[in-house]
Amino acid sequence: MMSDDIERISFSEEEIAARVRELGAQIAADYRDAKETVYCVGILKGAAVFFTDLVRAIEHPVSFDFMIVSSYGDATVSSGQVKILKDLDFSIENKHVIIVEDIIDSGTTMRYLRQMLEGRHPKSIKLCAFLSKPSRRVAPVKIDYLGYEVPDEFLVGYGLDYAEKYRNLPYIGVLKHSVYE
Repeated sequence: MMSDDIERISFSEEEIAARVRELGAQIAADYRDAKETVYCVGILKGAAVFFTDLVRAIEHPVSFDFMIVSSYGDATVSSGQVKILKDLDFSIENKHVIIVEDIIDSGTTMRYLRQMLEGRHPKSIKLCAFLSKPSRRVAPVKIDYLGYEVPDEFLVGYGLDYAEKYRNLPYIGVLKHSVYE
């Protein structure tokens, strides 16, 4: 069973749901006076579960698209080289954009992505991340909406994976060292 590989649970299903509702309410409040639709960009695959829950919690018109961006490949540590594997299907020019990511680790991917998207002339661009590991940061990243700050542990569940496994766990847990070492 997958749960046998989990050392301990960091965030329960209930804690996650409550925090996502809070983030959705915060985003809706920030855009209350904006007449435009907010354009949410989900970063696949990891953010898919968080993204889906988040956009349903935003009581403001949203449209969305997805990107696949990687600096990891199959490794557990960033390679430092960012690759766009799937780009946006629509223009973001003159739109309010929120990038939605599961976790900000080194910051390399997000710094590159934000700079690239800013070059497409959005009206505004913000970042929403469910988790952040500031102790691993090598590139500065401004996170506008954050679920939780976490220590440097190998987390899985709620979209986070190890070798494409554990994404479907309804909670976030610390993966046992014996699984990935």
